[in-house]
Amino acid sequence: MTSRPARTPTTTPRRSPARPHETPPPPAPASTPAQRRDARATRARILDAARRELTRDPDSSLEDIAGAAGVARRTVYVHFACRAALVEGLAAEAAEAIRRAVAGAPAPTPDAVADLARFVLVMWPVGDRYRALIRLARGHDLARARVDELLTPARDMAARVFAHGRRQGVFQTTVPPDPLGRAIEAQLLALLDCADCGLWSDDGTGAATATLIAAGVAPDAAAAKVDQVRKSGSPPGPV
Repeated sequence: MTSRPARTPTTTPRRSPARPHETPPPPAPASTPAQRRDARATRARILDAARRELTRDPDSSLEDIAGAAGVARRTVYVHFACRAALVEGLAAEAAEAIRRAVAGAPAPTPDAVADLARFVLVMWPVGDRYRALIRLARGHDLARARVDELLTPARDMAARVFAHGRRQGVFQTTVPPDPLGRAIEAQLLALLDCADCGLWSDDGTGAATATLIAAGVAPDAAAAKVDQVRKSGSPPGPV
């Protein structure tokens, strides 16, 4: 009788117990379209409150802004990690409003004086809405380079209008278009700042007239041109 070779016993390798840190976290629940809409609406409400509160007082705290928005302070932190992030959110909103205003501005016409008046009337409501950013920039809450970035679309458009008016000979000034644009920009920002301080109240008419005069248009002709542009069609309201 032939004997069978003895079997080598097999052993099942023992598994090391899973360590707590190796356990993958449960997946975050996916947000629904309604939740995303609510989040966007809350963010917009916080930014609107920030714009109002920072216009009233540029030193307004996140707690002040949360109260004005009707949300808890922790809700503000969900959308904006800090005050600087909130200011940047407001700046981004202003940048988009400026881009929309420039994109929606009427096409150039043969009348550069009317084009310049129309440009100021279109841009003034945007500047008035976000004038709090002027004081924030002065207080170093907003970098000068960021302000330049915000204003670039408007500066480019203004430079084209000034150059056109110079070619037509209707802007009687020895200042070249680019420096003239910066000088008039500074004037408009100063007027917005005066509006912020309660020293100036305007719907854009006075600002447009002052701009034409600064560009070399006679005062009476400037006022008449702004009135003509106003009557030919009202510019859009705040964006």
